[in-house]
Amino acid sequence: MLRRRRDRPDTPPTPSRADGPTAALAGAGMISMIHAIAAEAAGVPIVAVASRTAERAAERAGQIGCPSVEYEDLPAGADIVVVATPPALHARNTIAALRAGAHVLVEKPLATTLAEADEIVEVASASDGQVVYAENQRFAPVVQEALRLIDGLGPLEYLDLRALSPRPTWGDFLEPSWGGGCLFDLGAHPIALALLAAGEDTPVAVRAQLSPAPDLIADDRAVDDHAIVDLEFSSGLRAHLEVSWRDTSTTWDLQASSATGVVRCDLLPTIGLEHDGEPIRVPSAPEKVDDFVHDLGYIAQFEEIRRAAAAPGSLSAHMIGPAMDAEFGRRVLEIICAAYSSAAREGHPASLPFTGPRTRTPAELWMDHEPPARR
Repeated sequence: MLRRRRDRPDTPPTPSRADGPTAALAGAGMISMIHAIAAEAAGVPIVAVASRTAERAAERAGQIGCPSVEYEDLPAGADIVVVATPPALHARNTIAALRAGAHVLVEKPLATTLAEADEIVEVASASDGQVVYAENQRFAPVVQEALRLIDGLGPLEYLDLRALSPRPTWGDFLEPSWGGGCLFDLGAHPIALALLAAGEDTPVAVRAQLSPAPDLIADDRAVDDHAIVDLEFSSGLRAHLEVSWRDTSTTWDLQASSATGVVRCDLLPTIGLEHDGEPIRVPSAPEKVDDFVHDLGYIAQFEEIRRAAAAPGSLSAHMIGPAMDAEFGRRVLEIICAAYSSAAREGHPASLPFTGPRTRTPAELWMDHEPPARR
């Protein structure tokens, strides 16, 4: 059953005064407003905002109705820190919050290198605070129902996932310093969904073909804006992923098939779910709750970090599949790094677990070993 939704919201939330955990925002970019709206819907007041510039922090804090602070001031009395800074700052901000006794909701990708991801996992394991890896699609109602249906299909034979959208017009996504291009940033979503759909099946190899942004091809440091990825699992299951910033509209979907059936899930531009061609009803957003923030899982995701703050050890115990913790975020980044390494060797398969350098970003893994035609 398909359902159209409103565009991404830009209305600031009204600060909540509910009892319970509070949150602070590390980062004041576009995604921070979506987290703020989700926090308000989940009954978690935002009590502070920090950003790389005082002006951005003050602007976002003014919209929310809370103080702006410096990064060093976080968690600023909050129980939860939402890390929505550029990926190169994720490890620093996450670790600082954990060491200050806070719980952390950290945006994808988890970090820019596997060495940073290792440090986050290590600190989280020794901390009283919990880390929720912000894979919002995992919490989307349509994805939760799709995973339940996929779990009943029996052994999967094929997965097909797409994440296609226009190029971002904000941020430094096309700069190598971001960590990578569309596969690194946008591709984290379909890779996570492939892992969730595959369940306990283990990925053993990945092949990838990456293309640099055509208008930046003269720049030998141009990042990728189109990617084709094939994941192979231990059972023989194969997952085919297409990720692109070249489309004029946005399409996010997933299809899983086995010998006994097919499940299709659509997130954008419409919400839809089918089992063997028959539409399955998906719950709509409650009244006065924004469709976009509800349908793409941001509210349920914030409810997850609220549960973590209120009852440590409860991550995703109510859901099919693994918890969205730092270790899961590292698994996604490991596949991303292996895919960039494969692309650097003209699509030669890279084995998993990844055994390459852990201190290089995905962009560096690709550019440092790119074939002569791109030099």
